[in-house]
Amino acid sequence: MAQGRLADRVAVITGGASGIGKATAELFATEGAKVVIGDVQREAGEAVAKAIGGQFVLTNVSDPKSVNELVDTAHKRNGRLDVMFNNAGIGITSPLIATDDETYRKTVAIDLDGVFYGLRAAGKIMVEQKRGAIVNTASVAGLIGSPGLSAYNAAKGGVVLLTRNAALEFAPFGVRVNCICPGVIETPLVLNSIAQAEGALQRLAKLHPLGRNGQPIEIARAVLFLVSDDASFITGHALAIDGGITAGLGTNFD
Repeated sequence: MAQGRLADRVAVITGGASGIGKATAELFATEGAKVVIGDVQREAGEAVAKAIGGQFVLTNVSDPKSVNELVDTAHKRNGRLDVMFNNAGIGITSPLIATDDETYRKTVAIDLDGVFYGLRAAGKIMVEQKRGAIVNTASVAGLIGSPGLSAYNAAKGGVVLLTRNAALEFAPFGVRVNCICPGVIETPLVLNSIAQAEGALQRLAKLHPLGRNGQPIEIARAVLFLVSDDASFITGHALAIDGGITAGLGTNFD
């Protein structure tokens, strides 16, 4: 029998091919979980799954049928579903009046709709089981405004309230639902998006009172806590993991 805080539990992670999802998949595996990764990146997703002894299912979270297939596959193969981490997402920077319809719809479809589909699919199983833990990836942009991130703000703010709603509906069945609100985390998504801007990473670091950006493993540890028995009396919570951004203005500006 596996050892660890998630020993023999079945965990589904969307966006598990890289960044926060990858770090979480690896950490879950070391804690004894049977991990099923869903992602649009087949090659990278399969590589992560192989490395941790998990499974990979090609998944587009903006398609409800694809999300249903991911969750149903994990459930049928393992006979249970203990953890759902709705993590897949994108981030596109654009001033509100310059944001075209396609950009807006794509952002909401992945960052908000994808979470809804994951909650619904996993929730059906967990409510029937009368056990389970779900974590959704929101953002500090779901708690405070960010110029140039109107679509992203809208989607992530929606994730926070969707989390609280699901927590209330699922609580009578012993199913907990929480979300994480990371600050700037040095994932491939972030690093690739700012690679062309000189000094951008350092400027982002100064947004955090702690004076640095976060690392994927720091978010993964928080997710592990929320889905573990250590958080057995926590539900409906939006956990800011943001180096102090939401506390107020820091002191790192020149």
